[in-house]
Amino acid sequence: MTTTNRTYTIRQLTKEFSVTARTLRFYEDEGLIAPERRGQTRIYSTRDRARIILILRGRRVGFSLAEIREILDLYGVHDGGVAQAVHSRKKFTERIDTLERQKIDIDESLKELRRGISDIDARLTAQPRAHAAE
Repeated sequence: MTTTNRTYTIRQLTKEFSVTARTLRFYEDEGLIAPERRGQTRIYSTRDRARIILILRGRRVGFSLAEIREILDLYGVHDGGVAQAVHSRKKFTERIDTLERQKIDIDESLKELRRGISDIDARLTAQPRAHAAE
């Protein structure tokens, strides 16, 4: 059996990727993967497995399923992957910009919270002395 003809069960893929069967069925319902059906059994191809890898990577960096679908759908365009690469690059750049803005916002929030803690600590430290003066 060659690598391209290898198949996987739902159990193998859930174990390999630490996802639930429900997750894989959801991706199937969304049209992101298309396992073969033998009765009630789903048989996943190497293509399905590769798409699962891309879906999980996309989710990990914050892409929506719609964005992931856009990228995966371009795989079928017969141009040697150029359209998919160009679109993916654009989406990656957009995501980097979004994450950079979020990082700035998070850094500012952390500074503000730390400032708040310092103010609270200063007040708490000063408070016992105020009671002692009474």
